[in-house]
Amino acid sequence: MARNVVISGGGTGIGRAAAQVFAAEGDRVLLLGRRAEVLEKAGVPGALTYAADLGDVDEVRGVVGFVARELGTVDVLIHSAGGTGQLEPPVDSSDPLDAVAHNWTVNFQLNLLTAALLTEGLKERLASPGGRVLFVSSIAAYRGSGSGAYGAAKAGLHPYAHDLARELGPRGITANVVAPGYIEDTEFFGGAIDPARRERLVNDTSNGRAGTPGDVAATLHWLASPGAGHVTSQVVQVNGGAERGH
Repeated sequence: MARNVVISGGGTGIGRAAAQVFAAEGDRVLLLGRRAEVLEKAGVPGALTYAADLGDVDEVRGVVGFVARELGTVDVLIHSAGGTGQLEPPVDSSDPLDAVAHNWTVNFQLNLLTAALLTEGLKERLASPGGRVLFVSSIAAYRGSGSGAYGAAKAGLHPYAHDLARELGPRGITANVVAPGYIEDTEFFGGAIDPARRERLVNDTSNGRAGTPGDVAATLHWLASPGAGHVTSQVVQVNGGAERGH
């Protein structure tokens, strides 16, 4: 039976790859993101799209209303929206502390608040039993991200998923996290990654290659499957061995 799958950050990278996997099995997919034109060009067969800033409470209310009208029940909720904030407008100040506050606030909003608002808004619409809530975290949650802000924001998803697993478990709903390592073919780095940095990240792996959006999408798809019904409150690392499980 076709399921209703809602994916934030669904227009590019990991979110788009996940959407294609679910759509290929006949599931009904709703792509969420801030840029309507990107969602419409994602090329996911039969997908619905809704453009919204998921860090804005009013816009999340709009998403919740759209889901109620168009889908009713949410079988799978995937949070792949996020980023380091480097693509956001810079702070209008020369004070270093203003820059710190801006960086941490932007990362919190992009990576953690968006996921919390959307989850809480759709929580009562999750299929009971059988619902799945899946968060895309990062290897940075374990080893840092250079600035602290991005890794800390992603790390915040982990205890939230554990709390949700306990809360939603009695309804037959699971909550899990997938934490990718270096993934190519995404907008994460803004433009082309520095070749030396890429080489270092690939050398960190045990299998000697960069990850792909499809690697993460396949893991998300399995966690959403009936076969993973007894897997909850877990953080699954997809990084080629660059960081071992904890």
